Amino acid sequence: MPLSQNDLLLNSLSYYKSLNERVELNKTKYFKKKSAFLCHSHKDEALVKGLIVCLKDNGIDLYVDWLDQTLPNSPNVFTAQKIQRRILECDLFLFLATQNSMNSRWCPWEIGYADASVRDVLIIPTSTTNETYGNEYLELYESIDLKYLENKYNLTVYNPNSNYEILLIEKIKQI
Repeated sequence: MPLSQNDLLLNSLSYYKSLNERVELNKTKYFKKKSAFLCHSHKDEALVKGLIVCLKDNGIDLYVDWLDQTLPNSPNVFTAQKIQRRILECDLFLFLATQNSMNSRWCPWEIGYADASVRDVLIIPTSTTNETYGNEYLELYESIDLKYLENKYNLTVYNPNSNYEILLIEKIKQI
C-alpha cells in the first residue's frame, strides 16, 4: 500500500534540523550507512521531513537539495550539475510521488538522469484520502510500500518485473 501523506506529516513532527542530522555523504559512506537522493517537490517540505525520519529508521540518509547550503537560491546550470553529481554519488534514487512532484518540471528530468545513469530508482507512491500518486511509474521501477508484517508496519520494496517483495532493510544490505 502507498505511504499515507497523513502518516508522513505526523512523522514530520519528530523531525528537527540540527548539524548532526544533516545529510553529509562523506559521513554516510564512512559509517557504512546508505545514501539516497530524494527527488521531490519543494512544496512537499513537511512530507519530506516525515520521510527523512522514516528512512533514517531504516538505515538510509537522504540527500535533500534544499538542505544543501552549497546550492544557489535560484536554480541555474550549477544547480543542474550539482544535482547530477549527487545522483551519481548516492546509493539509491528515490522519487516521492505526490501531486506536486508529478507536476514538477525538475522531477522528470531527475528521474530520466538517474535511470540513464543506471541508478537503483525506487518510487515512493503516496496517497491522500482521494488520490494515489506514482501509479504511472509503478510498472517501470521498484516501489517502496508499507506492509503489515510480524505485528508491525514495515517498509518493503516491490519489484513489478519479478513480482518479488523484500523488506527495505534487506534491500539496503544488498546494495
